[in-house]
Amino acid sequence: MMILFDLDGTLLDSNGVWLDIDLAFLGERGISPVPEDYTEYVTHHGAFDSARYTKERFGLPETPEEIVAIWEKMALEAYTHQLELKPGAKEFLEQLVQMGQPMAIVTSCLPKLCHGALQRHGIASWFDDIFTMQEIGMEKGNPDCYRWIAAQMGVSPETCLFFEDSPGYCKAAREAGVQVAAVQDGLFQGREQELQQESRFWVESFLTLPKELDNLLFGQR
Repeated sequence: MMILFDLDGTLLDSNGVWLDIDLAFLGERGISPVPEDYTEYVTHHGAFDSARYTKERFGLPETPEEIVAIWEKMALEAYTHQLELKPGAKEFLEQLVQMGQPMAIVTSCLPKLCHGALQRHGIASWFDDIFTMQEIGMEKGNPDCYRWIAAQMGVSPETCLFFEDSPGYCKAAREAGVQVAAVQDGLFQGREQELQQESRFWVESFLTLPKELDNLLFGQR
């Protein structure tokens, strides 16, 4: 089995940072409050697509590339020095590494931020590969993304298990044939039922895995 992990909101307690960045970035341009449908869109799209949408939605003078660079600069300090892993996440990953379990990151996070956070917590080398949407030119909402990643790893989608906190991305992975473990995150509070419908496993915390998932990964222990 190949285990895939999202980063923001799944392994890393970081989604709140992006809400703050939206508030600050749009506020500096006289846009307040942040529209709810805007937050919904950018939460489910990669950085460049979100920047393109932001420019078009609000008629901003910056190019999408310039907007991405601004966002990256605003977030860099938090990712490289401040953000913590979710409770139990590092210990869970360490158990998988000790078993020799192949793992990869699949994230919409900007590459510099992703690598900075993984390096900060000393876990970058634990993953066989790191797929950022900006680098591979795909969107996580597209089921073909997961089929392509599985092919790159030399496995079938059906043999992959994906840990993810976003309902939209859980749905896309499931449609690709990937087994999905939905991870609870405050950003999607109130959408737990939707997440559970789009996944095989429901993970409230890495500290207490559901029994069926624990048995799948570690056997009877």
